[in-house]
Order: sequence, then C-alpha cells, then structure tokens
Amino acid sequence: MPMYEYQCEQCNTRFELLRPLSQADADAVCVACSNQHVRRALSLFATFARTDTSASTIPVSGGGCCGGACGCSRN
Repeated sequence: MPMYEYQCEQCNTRFELLRPLSQADADAVCVACSNQHVRRALSLFATFARTDTSASTIPVSGGGCCGGACGCSRN
C-alpha cells in the first residue's frame, strides 16, 4: 500500500497517509488542526549509488535454483 503526502492549506502541516491507490485523491483531514482543506503534495525521494565499483565484484549469473545464483552447482 503506497504512502501519500498531504499538506494542510490552513496550517501548512505536511503529513503522510498510508492508503490504497484508489483513495489517493480522496478527502483527507489535517492531523494537526483537523482542517478538511488539504491537498496532495509532491513527494520527493532520494537515492544514492556506490561509485566505487571495485567493492561490488560478486559475480551474478542467472537466478533461482540451478540458475547459478544459489550455489547448488547443479549442471
């Protein structure tokens, strides 16, 4: 179930609600002042990646049992 971010138009409080996709735009109530005039906010997220490629030298081949990743060494 996705987490949606909302902002109160009265007190500017930002809060999150865990709700189904079908209810993303449904009415919400501010958790701080109980105002019913809130709008869905644009959520920002951050990602990072390791830039040192020498640390990730684990060989990856196939997937699942007998695909090489599990190490069962069936041929």
